[in-house]
Amino acid sequence: MPLINAAQREIHCKIVYYGPGLCGKTTNLQYIYEKTKPDARGKMVSLQTQSERTLFFDFLPLSIGEIRGFKTRFHLYTVPGQVFYQNSRRLILKNVDGIVFVADSQMGRIEANIESLDDLRHNLETQGDILDNIPLVLQYNKRDLPSALPVEELNEMLNPTGQLPTFEAIAEDGVGVYETLKAVAKLVLMRIKRGE
Repeated sequence: MPLINAAQREIHCKIVYYGPGLCGKTTNLQYIYEKTKPDARGKMVSLQTQSERTLFFDFLPLSIGEIRGFKTRFHLYTVPGQVFYQNSRRLILKNVDGIVFVADSQMGRIEANIESLDDLRHNLETQGDILDNIPLVLQYNKRDLPSALPVEELNEMLNPTGQLPTFEAIAEDGVGVYETLKAVAKLVLMRIKRGE
């Protein structure tokens, strides 16, 4: 549920980028941060993990539009991909308003993608949330690599009903990054407008 700051007339929405280690979560946020005008973004806060080059989390307020006279501010987070950071992932998922699941398109990363998606579902359930009730988009990253599976195969494994919006991406180059963010932001805003 979004946080409403009546004094500043702002609605704060939390979007979490989730996925296996080294799939491109951090790359997405870094690209968004670098391409966003300094006056439209807050400070990026990062905590480096010991065993991976990804960030512990990124904090990036991004103002997008108004709802009933309130400015909408998005806070973007990424979770560590490694299993032993389970508690950190659960903490970051608290009060989430929207999720971008970043999948690594490479053939050798399918199991890691499936495990991470199952882990996301489980972590939400432990705090009383259901993944199907939260705005979610899938981003198939690393589409430029020769070992990238066809989107149809990725959908069979990660989006079997075909109901989730999917985006192809090459996060390093910014391909598909903003499209993914806009899609999840739109779903979150629609949910707020419906009063959910």
